[in-house]
Amino acid sequence: MNLQLSATFTPNDLAAPLLSGKVQPEGITLIGSTMNASEMYWRQLKFAEFDVSEMSLSSLIIATSLGPTDYVALPVFTMRRFFHTNIVVRTDAGIDQPADLRGKRIGVPEYQQTSAVWTRGILNDEFGVSAQDVTWFMERPPEASHGGTTGFTAPPGVELHYIAPSSNIGEMLVSGELDGSLSYLSAPNLIDRSRIDIHSRRDIRRLFQDVNAESRRYYGKTGLYPINHVLVVRRSLIEEHPWIGLNLYDAFVEAKELLHKQRDARLNAHIATGLLDDTAVANLKRDPMPYGVAGARRELETIARYDYESGLTKRLVQIEELFPANALGT
Repeated sequence: MNLQLSATFTPNDLAAPLLSGKVQPEGITLIGSTMNASEMYWRQLKFAEFDVSEMSLSSLIIATSLGPTDYVALPVFTMRRFFHTNIVVRTDAGIDQPADLRGKRIGVPEYQQTSAVWTRGILNDEFGVSAQDVTWFMERPPEASHGGTTGFTAPPGVELHYIAPSSNIGEMLVSGELDGSLSYLSAPNLIDRSRIDIHSRRDIRRLFQDVNAESRRYYGKTGLYPINHVLVVRRSLIEEHPWIGLNLYDAFVEAKELLHKQRDARLNAHIATGLLDDTAVANLKRDPMPYGVAGARRELETIARYDYESGLTKRLVQIEELFPANALGT
C-alpha cells in the first residue's frame, strides 16, 4: 500500500534528504514544504493542515495533558539547543548575571513555547530565578499563539502582559520598555512581529556572552541537550495504518545516517592530515542528538516536568502518552 502524505518541516539538514526525495519512507510519498516553525506550529495546532510535521514539544505535552490530541509523536527530534544562552538584555539594564533578571521586564514571543519553557526551567534549576521573579511581556496575542489553541492562561503568581499589536519585542527593547527577552524571533512569518536586527546593536547583548562556555558547563553538569522540535503524525492515520510511524521513523534515521556519512568523509580528510587525534574523532562521531525514546528519555521527562511544575499542565504527562506503542522501544 502506498500513501501520499502532506508534510511540512523547517529548513534544516535533517529533513533535507526526505524533502529532496533522496530518502523515501517505504510505502509513503511525502508531499513536502518548508516554513518557519512559529507559523507551522500555529497552523498545525489551530487548523491541523498537515499529515506529518514538526511540532513544539512543550505545546504537544500541554495539549496531551488535556486529552487525546489529533497528533501522535514519533521520537524524531529535529532541533536541539541550549536555549537559555539565547537570552538578550539591554546593556544599561543592570543585568550582568542570571540573578539580575529578578524584578526585570522580560519579553517572550510565547510563554508556553518550548524554548521559553526550557529557559525558565534552567533559570530556576541552575540559578534560582523563578518565573514569579520576573514581569513578562508576550508578543503573540491569544488568537495567533500556540496557547490560544490549548487554553493558555498565565500560571498562578506570574505577572504577564500582552504586547500591544502596534508594538513588538524588538521595538520595546530598543526603546527601553523591556530590559531583555528570553529569545528573539525576527524572521518574517505570520505569527511573530519583531523585525529589528538587534544583534547588530551595541545597547543589546546576550546575557551569556560566552555562549559556548555556558553550553559546555550546562551539558557537562546535567548531560541534557534540550529538545525543541518533535515529529508528529495525524493520529487517525497511525490508528488506521500503524506501520506509517515506524516507516517514517526509519526514513529519518536513514537520512541522519546519510548526513553522518558525509560528515565522516570530511573527518577522514582531517584525520589523514593529522589535524584530529583519536579522542577528538571519537567525540565528533558520537551522536549528541539521538533519535528514539531511550536516548532522549531524560530530556523528554525534564520538559514534561517543567510544564507541570510551572503550571502549564495540571498533571504530569507521561512519556508513553506521547508516542505510539510500537515506537516506545526505539
